[in-house]
Amino acid sequence: LNITTPWGIAWVSIGLMGQVLFTGRMLLQWIVSEREKRSVVPAAFWWMSLIGASMLIIYFAWRKDIVGVLGQATGWAIYIRNIVLIYKHRRREILG
Repeated sequence: LNITTPWGIAWVSIGLMGQVLFTGRMLLQWIVSEREKRSVVPAAFWWMSLIGASMLIIYFAWRKDIVGVLGQATGWAIYIRNIVLIYKHRRREILG
């Protein structure tokens, strides 16, 4: 696990926190959808996706794992685009 140094522990912690966020987004989406009795994807889902993926990209870069970096980076544009769309829509609703 490469956690023999304090820096190693810090890097693994970043990776684990990123994975917790990335997994937590699915739990959040499930809970919100169950409450609404329909499929709902809250803005927090996309933020958790973006932050979790960013943390995992940093972790995988440290590990020199190109597969992990590319795997997380591919979703990045999708997460950002969905966040932009949500806030554009909200702004239009406010401004009328």
